[in-house]
Amino acid sequence: MEKIIALCKSRGFIFQGSEIYGGLANTWDYGPLGVELKNNIKREWWKFYVQECKNSIGMDGGILMNPNVWVASGHVAGFSDPLVDCKSCKTRHREDKIENNKCPNCGKSDFTETRQFNLMFKTNRGVVEGDGDVIYLRPETAQSQFVNFQNLQRTSRLKLPFGVGQIGKAFRNEITPGNFTFRTLEFEQMEYQWFTTEEESMRDYEDIKNYATRFYKERLGLKEVRWTKHETLSHYAKAAEDAEFKFPFGWGEIGGNHHRGRFDLTNHQELSKKNMQYEGYIPTVIESSHGADRILLAVLCNAYHEEEDRVVLKIKPSLAPYKVAVFPLQKNELGKKAEEIFSLLSKEVMTTYDETGSIGKRYRRQDEIGTPFCVTVDFETLEDNCVTIRDRDTMKQERISIDKLVEYVYTRTR
Repeated sequence: MEKIIALCKSRGFIFQGSEIYGGLANTWDYGPLGVELKNNIKREWWKFYVQECKNSIGMDGGILMNPNVWVASGHVAGFSDPLVDCKSCKTRHREDKIENNKCPNCGKSDFTETRQFNLMFKTNRGVVEGDGDVIYLRPETAQSQFVNFQNLQRTSRLKLPFGVGQIGKAFRNEITPGNFTFRTLEFEQMEYQWFTTEEESMRDYEDIKNYATRFYKERLGLKEVRWTKHETLSHYAKAAEDAEFKFPFGWGEIGGNHHRGRFDLTNHQELSKKNMQYEGYIPTVIESSHGADRILLAVLCNAYHEEEDRVVLKIKPSLAPYKVAVFPLQKNELGKKAEEIFSLLSKEVMTTYDETGSIGKRYRRQDEIGTPFCVTVDFETLEDNCVTIRDRDTMKQERISIDKLVEYVYTRTR
């Protein structure tokens, strides 16, 4: 894990948040490569869950919502963890995660009394501090899909069952954040809500779980993924399972499949006094939830390989930050032609340009960041209008006409 973290910083995937001021614990910024990788993951999810999925639409809800939303959802009354402080080393822990009554940091057994720790971030709405009403940064994105149910169904004219996808930021005031970007104060969720009938809900639950498995394996290329059932269900849930990936630090949740029943729509109807019914009944909801930040970390861990003389990220080409790198063999004489090729490729795919160091060193730099193809412009290029293209995974090289280069790269990195 330490090697992956070091690579993320040195190559521009992930930086410590507010680093020049000593940072803010468990906040992270995505650098040039990280933002490309994350955007590619989100695009792949949107394509899979919204574009390609029948009877599916998308939306983008606001981060700030009327506080009654969180009253109806149960977050105001019950969204908290049991908190204790170690008196010996002054560290804070969730009581339900402490084993054998020993502090995970110092091993002592001297704790404060348990108190409940609300996970929602509060802020105030108003121009004068203290005069505004308390509002919350949303702890999940799903409520936007529920409160807009009637708007979504009416404007799309979809009949049940149908799905609504959304990608957005959420915030949780976690007690024990850690493991790099695995548990953070702010994070991005990719959530899909399937509105269905109670009679069909368990069948749909299994179908949506299997669909998520396909996303992890086929679209992301993740190998070590399993489903774990919740031992204790929420009071409103009929079923719930976590999708877990095997990280270097152990199995960790990257998504979930949840049978939310009629809980959310029923509560919003009761509190708002607005109709949440469809043809005389309240729909049942099946949720497929995915953490964009955790999935990105899983993709990096899954792709990291050390070979005899190189480190290589074998990221699926469709997810790779750069699809192709362009190298002039010599920057002075061949640079103009290489820049023309860069301009040609960059109109279709994310392309990078490197003219520093030996070709071997340039290959290794691109291997480390997961670039699937490297194109070398040499003196023969000026004569035959061909370039040498090298595959990241096989390291095989072939000669190809510049006229066919865009199609070659585009079709292999979609």
